[in-house]
Amino acid sequence: MSTQTDTSFSSGQNKPLGKILVEITDLKQDELETALTQNAKADIPMKIGAYLLQRKLVTEDQLLRALCIQLDLPFYSKLPIQEIDPSLVAGLTIQFCRDHKVLPIARDLYQTTIAVADPLNIFPMDDLRLILGGSVGVVVAPASVIDMAINRVFERASDSQQGIMDELNEDEIGGDDDLEETRDLLESSDGEGPIIRLVNGLLARSVRERASDIHIEPYEKEVMVRFRIDGTLSDKMQIPKRHMATIATRIKILGKLNIAEKRIPQDGRISIKVAGKEIDVRLSTLPTAHGERIVMRLLDKSSGAPTLAKTGMSDAMYAQYTSLVEQKHGIVFVTGPTGSGKSTLLYASLMHINKSDINILTIEDPVEYQVNGIGQTEVKDKVGMTFGAGLRAILRQDPDVIMIGEIRDSETAQIAVQASMTGHLVLSTVHTNDTASTVTRMMDFNIEPFQLSSALLGVVATRLLRRLCKSCRVDHKPTVRELESIGMTNDQFAEKKIFKAGPGCEKCVQSGYSGRVGVYELLVLDDELKELIVQTQDANVIKKKAIEKGMLTLRDSAIERVMAGITSIEEAINKTQTEEIDVGGAKPPSAPTVPTDTPEKK
Repeated sequence: MSTQTDTSFSSGQNKPLGKILVEITDLKQDELETALTQNAKADIPMKIGAYLLQRKLVTEDQLLRALCIQLDLPFYSKLPIQEIDPSLVAGLTIQFCRDHKVLPIARDLYQTTIAVADPLNIFPMDDLRLILGGSVGVVVAPASVIDMAINRVFERASDSQQGIMDELNEDEIGGDDDLEETRDLLESSDGEGPIIRLVNGLLARSVRERASDIHIEPYEKEVMVRFRIDGTLSDKMQIPKRHMATIATRIKILGKLNIAEKRIPQDGRISIKVAGKEIDVRLSTLPTAHGERIVMRLLDKSSGAPTLAKTGMSDAMYAQYTSLVEQKHGIVFVTGPTGSGKSTLLYASLMHINKSDINILTIEDPVEYQVNGIGQTEVKDKVGMTFGAGLRAILRQDPDVIMIGEIRDSETAQIAVQASMTGHLVLSTVHTNDTASTVTRMMDFNIEPFQLSSALLGVVATRLLRRLCKSCRVDHKPTVRELESIGMTNDQFAEKKIFKAGPGCEKCVQSGYSGRVGVYELLVLDDELKELIVQTQDANVIKKKAIEKGMLTLRDSAIERVMAGITSIEEAINKTQTEEIDVGGAKPPSAPTVPTDTPEKK
């Protein structure tokens, strides 16, 4: 078993811990003596190691290394997670391991080796000797390292879906233990029914593989399960068709839907916890010819709402966009297809302007992120709470900023434009392909050109491109066809290092990509463009003029990411449409304006 073990120090048995810390860290002897004196005067003196850690005179890692020297124990800075046999935790619960920061990592003929974060806490060791049935050996690792290993090992222990498939019985759907207390799915026991464990296993696996959606699709002879990872669907497993009804029933129980109703679509929500992460699941069922199709969208609530500085905008575009959302009145649209990052950008915009002296109200379908300091209202069509009705009520709540989840009809569009012209800043999304098309889309909602030109501050179009996995990406020389597709020449790429997706590795789940980055097209309305809106409704004319005035298109923004080594040419071509306007071709800058790691802006 390969590990990273520190054996560079000689045995420190019988040496005081403080003396060892002075020898192996930057802790000074006088600092140690002062700490010993102050700690002794305290009402309840602490162990000297804990006191030094509290005063930030040593780090957790340094303290553990010193303890290992004193106790003559091995110290592991990393644990061999992939080499740990999941059967080692068969008799343990994940909660026990988390509470005591312990994990069995190896077993031989003589003993079981246990990784611990606190080698002085001997009580869990006694329990482990009884549970594991034999002697135990101890190694020490940081608490964060042990926590990560616990989650990964228990995930693998619970991810035995083939074995569950063998146990499945058509009449087993499990009881109504619908996770009211948001129990961690990794705590599922073998005593639960196979359907319950199958569904829990799918949810746990989807979180581990960074899936945004789970698709359960019934066909004539089988049920296909697919995950959407970084915007791309991939097959994960097949389930015999006879089990679809019980799986659908189990998922409906979790989502508190009507299990007897199979003729109409239903929507619900599930709150779960996987490996310590709180996940909100939006559930949708749809009757089809071969059974109910189920889609679950996953949102990691523990990650919190995004920040505008981390959306991946270039410095110049970031400055332009923040100036728009900091205006006192007017309307800003975010546009793009489903799954292009519109809601993420809207929430990031709200976080940027969220202050105690500003009243921000939203109307959404549904509320995706809970944000402190913002009043959020959810659309409920069944009881008459539509976007229009909610927006009229919001205007009576003295708002400064209004966020509308989506403009879908003329009523909502009219109220939004009127609100933006009467002292409110309005942020909303619209489904169009690019920025200029949003102007004509608003005309379709019966908004007069002069109204729109007065109210509209700007439009930003967004797409999400998959990031190349840094662990397995490979160098790439663009082909002539690729260069023609993006309107570039070899000379423009001459001094740039271009990459493409590699063969895949463990870090990227064998896909060659890991995570996504936003690309943007920002149309800022000036007097000339506003006059053009009044004179014409042709999106191409507006877009051509905006490009002449320096607007970078989605394709230009994507090429910047290619030149920065963030994504591939193939991804840039697939996710951004070819420009149809004759403006002399794409003109990306000679050097990328987006840094590869897009650090947070100050």
